[in-house]
Amino acid sequence: MRTILEISLGQLIMNKAKAYFELLKFRLSLLVAFSSCFGYALATYGQINWGVFIMLFFGGLLVSGASVTINQIIEKDLDKLMKRTADRPLPTGRLSIDEAKFFALLTGIAGMTMLYVSTNLLTVALSFISLLIYSFVYTPLKRVGPIAVLVGAIPGALPPLLGWVAYTGSIGFEALIIFGIQFIWQFPHFWAIAWVADDDYKIAGFKLLPSKGKKDLNTAINIMIYTLFLIPLGLLPAKFGFTGINSAIIVTVCGALFLSQTFGLMKDGSRKSALKIMFGSFLYLPIVQIAYLLDKV
Repeated sequence: MRTILEISLGQLIMNKAKAYFELLKFRLSLLVAFSSCFGYALATYGQINWGVFIMLFFGGLLVSGASVTINQIIEKDLDKLMKRTADRPLPTGRLSIDEAKFFALLTGIAGMTMLYVSTNLLTVALSFISLLIYSFVYTPLKRVGPIAVLVGAIPGALPPLLGWVAYTGSIGFEALIIFGIQFIWQFPHFWAIAWVADDDYKIAGFKLLPSKGKKDLNTAINIMIYTLFLIPLGLLPAKFGFTGINSAIIVTVCGALFLSQTFGLMKDGSRKSALKIMFGSFLYLPIVQIAYLLDKV
């Protein structure tokens, strides 16, 4: 029979493992890894090296995990103030700052090493720059003003470009197009989240909304305009011939549906309408990327 000590030790290990997994922000890091692999698969035109693909996936996942861990270390005291983040491992004391620092260092080095051995130096360099911008520029700027959204959109849009560069070794116009689509997508995505989480964000001093941080018609119009830009941007891959007409149709329909959600926010300015935009943004990006892949790969 297992002793009480063995059971307690096993439970402690399980609790620690769960806390580290939470620190990784798996869903966010998974989106980063998926977007990187999307860019790689699109660049290969279906001639995928699965060894590189898998290393790129896990490398991107780990580098993203390092970035969000550093973010949580810096914002530990702020996370305590907000309902949506108060249960994270650092505010609750389930992990110490030193444990989180070691985890960030370990995941960052492991991720960069995977990218180094499987891709090229440009991919590694851009990944490192992305980590630095997200962790040490975007994170503190969140308390300065909406300029943080512009800055945060850069590392947020780099994953598909990194995937393209991982295969080609260079930044071509195709890479810039898929970067541009994800860059513009960041604005309605970020602002919808900021609208929904406004009460929490105000407590922490985060200032992400435009229009002087107000949930007003001007902010709703900003969200609508950036969402509108996604429609012509989404057609550029077909225009330049690295995807086809089928994905162009799907992307246009998705863009129109995404845009239609912004009209509700402009009309009533409600949290419910902002939630619809937020969830719409979560659906838009993977659907569009999958459409591009199925059309060309």
